Amino acid sequence: MFFSVAANAQCAMCRAALETEGNAVKAQAVNDGIVYLMIIPYLLVGGIGYYIYQMRKKKKQE
Repeated sequence: MFFSVAANAQCAMCRAALETEGNAVKAQAVNDGIVYLMIIPYLLVGGIGYYIYQMRKKKKQE
């Protein structure tokens, strides 16, 4: 949670297509895009969880 680990996250088809071209910049861009798209669902779930937590906390105080 307090540190990051570099990861290459590609599906098998994307990896095969990018390895045949030999373009490392394009492969890195695909990896960055995949990681960016993975972050959004985690933020949404975290936001909903925080909202539920705040609602329960408010009900306990009443």
